[in-house]
Amino acid sequence: MQIRKKTHNKEVIRGKRKFQFLNSGILGIKAISSGRLLKEKWEVTKRDLYKKIKFFCGGGRCKIWSTLEFNSTLTKLNVESRMGRGKGPIYSNSKFIREGKILIEFSQIPKHKQKEVLSFLQKKLGLRIKLVNL
Repeated sequence: MQIRKKTHNKEVIRGKRKFQFLNSGILGIKAISSGRLLKEKWEVTKRDLYKKIKFFCGGGRCKIWSTLEFNSTLTKLNVESRMGRGKGPIYSNSKFIREGKILIEFSQIPKHKQKEVLSFLQKKLGLRIKLVNL
């Protein structure tokens, strides 16, 4: 029997996972800190990363995998609206990232460009991240 800790948020706490394994690639980006990631911000970051990787590797040699699913919706009402009007329309989707989660995986990125990719993603995302090798 597993004891579940009751919390007020939607995430069930079953203990912190300090590690997660790479599934598809040889190199991965792992979150060290926890935080919320918006879908629009992730799409822009991923698009810019594809451009940068294409510039590094040339053709289609490098591959990128991402397994993030955005499972939470964020709603917002007007500032001047009165109480009793409901939650308001959905303005974005989000994902709560815990520490130890693999965000993105790569294959065949040159060794001398790996730190550049890490610093690029560190600036774009609001999380602390690190490189993980197979």
